[in-house]
Amino acid sequence: MAALEEAITLARTGKIDAVVTGPIHKARMYEIGFHFPGQTEFFAGRCDVTDFAMLLTGGKITVALVTAHVPLQRVASLLSKDEIVRVGKLLHHFLIHRGVKSPRIAVAGLNPHAGESGKLGIEEFQIIAPAVSELQSAIGNKQSAIFSGPFPPDTIFHHAAQGDWDAVLCMYHDQGLIPLKLHAFHEGLNVTLGLPFPRTSPDHGTAFQIAGKGIARPDSMIAAIKLAVELAQKKN
Repeated sequence: MAALEEAITLARTGKIDAVVTGPIHKARMYEIGFHFPGQTEFFAGRCDVTDFAMLLTGGKITVALVTAHVPLQRVASLLSKDEIVRVGKLLHHFLIHRGVKSPRIAVAGLNPHAGESGKLGIEEFQIIAPAVSELQSAIGNKQSAIFSGPFPPDTIFHHAAQGDWDAVLCMYHDQGLIPLKLHAFHEGLNVTLGLPFPRTSPDHGTAFQIAGKGIARPDSMIAAIKLAVELAQKKN
């Protein structure tokens, strides 16, 4: 916690250009008074930022999450057209910032088969589809971007890994992280969108069970440092 507070102080005062964090054990942090669901929310809170989101990227897959560190049973009640549009805009900005001139963004459905025309869920046509239409009208038509969906979550990541999409907008945490970690477990990394400075981190946990054994791989941390440098250079 002391390291996080020091990092945010240095970043907010302009003494450093970016922050790369390591994994933390959230349960232990909660025991000493850490009142945030995760580091994403910590940095947003300390920067007084409400328009933020969690993005993960690795290999050929990039995902942004409409909901992140919340219990699965709450996801449906937290989804709204405005939230999907908000995170979709942040995702689009990130891709543009990285040099993708005409981003192709697929939007995942919430339910199996993207609701199966309402037979397996109504969120797709009541909430997600209207959000996709608004994103395409507000951004896509003006900047040659493509927002499309909602697509069945069990197929869209295959197409993303094949290069058909630049990113996938996901409705909840594991919907995006499971395919990302299957596809790029060792080089996946996390980015907090919406902060006044770049913040990245490895996309893995503390792994106490292998601590001190000399077998932990540094790939994800190296990737996080490289992306932080890239984003800081482009910002400056």
